[in-house]
Amino acid sequence: MAKRILSLAASLGLTCAVLAAGAFDDGSSAAHAMLTRLCDDFGGRLTGSAANRGALTRLADELRALGLQPEVVPFKMPGWERGADRVALVAPFDRRLRVAALAYTQPHRAFEAAVVDMGGGKPEEYPVDCKGRIGLLGASTVLQLREIARTAAERGMRGLLFINREGGGQLLARSSSFTGEPLPFPAYSITQEEGLWLQRLLRRGESVRVRMETKSRCREIETANLVLRLPGRSPERVIVGAHFDSWDLGQGALDNGLGTAQLFALAHALRGRDLARTVELHWFNGEEQGLWGSRHAAAVLGDAPVVAMINLDMVGVSIAVNALGDASLVPALERWNAAREKPLSLGVQNINWFGSDHTPYQLAGVRAITFNAPIPRESVRYYHDLADTIDKLPAQIVTDSTAVIGDFVLAICADTGLRAERRTPDATEKLFTAFGLDRRMRAIGYWPFN
Repeated sequence: MAKRILSLAASLGLTCAVLAAGAFDDGSSAAHAMLTRLCDDFGGRLTGSAANRGALTRLADELRALGLQPEVVPFKMPGWERGADRVALVAPFDRRLRVAALAYTQPHRAFEAAVVDMGGGKPEEYPVDCKGRIGLLGASTVLQLREIARTAAERGMRGLLFINREGGGQLLARSSSFTGEPLPFPAYSITQEEGLWLQRLLRRGESVRVRMETKSRCREIETANLVLRLPGRSPERVIVGAHFDSWDLGQGALDNGLGTAQLFALAHALRGRDLARTVELHWFNGEEQGLWGSRHAAAVLGDAPVVAMINLDMVGVSIAVNALGDASLVPALERWNAAREKPLSLGVQNINWFGSDHTPYQLAGVRAITFNAPIPRESVRYYHDLADTIDKLPAQIVTDSTAVIGDFVLAICADTGLRAERRTPDATEKLFTAFGLDRRMRAIGYWPFN
């Protein structure tokens, strides 16, 4: 069977793509150097910030220096900016807490309130008397923050402290909303160590009080995606996307400077190449707050002939390629993997998941692909926080990951057995319900079906 797949792959021109993989090495080195400059010169790229705008302009200039013509595509979205927030323990002793406000937390006057343990945030775990209190939420919650905030507000709570899932003083910067709606009260991520400390005090019967002062705010912003079109012999498109934005606490080198660099390496290597199909590279903004950039891009696709959208969100060195629940893609992915000199160890997977820039394209009926490509834990544990810095991303990860990605993009471009097509709305709904994703999407207000 494997020999038959290899024979078919050769007839489709896929072996040419495999042989070209080494062409991506120079682009990968240039991409890591470019990302180092972005990280060191601008820091975190929170959408709507001056750092994000400056870094996007720099990226466009770097692409133009390669003789390419990227397009800046502006759009508006519900934005959020971090202010000089402060949360401090005032009883049983004084201590400023290490916290980060969750996106879409609104400003308010400073207040003091007692803290109560709300476990995992299920309604039955709330204390009887929680009105006017601040809830301490465990990291193991299975609920969406939108659900928790709604229930907590109905019960009269004044704020929320969400214990981080990683130890070592880490914070998990994150969005509280996929719809851009402001939170009904202030909500913060708190370090695991301090959160568990407060939890132990409460369970011993100690009175715990904190003082909160929030200056972060919501506001509509105008931002932009960056798009680079590399024309092919066919107008059929292969879209490769990665989110450009990051959180502001660190440099966003891993999440998702890695994807930003991989797209740059592709642009470097594919310029001037005779491509069977048109390749579009998209650097999306607003992913961290709710996939806003990819939502905009998918909404303006119209009836463009798209073969597939390939999503690069923290993609390390691949061990599998994932058809994201779309069985019609599996034969092409198997042809590519069988044609490789060294097939991926876990081969082809077909598991849909929610929460990155492939989702808006899937909802538009476009088939999507990503990779099972873990990043070493000694690096990836720091994402979304101060330590997500360029020194955590070895250049070799960019080189090795881009070699696989570039080989795959060329193969999909050349595979005449794979045609542009769109799913029907009914088939798209089943793509999500079959994997049980509808419950989460409904909970966050991002379910477009009846």
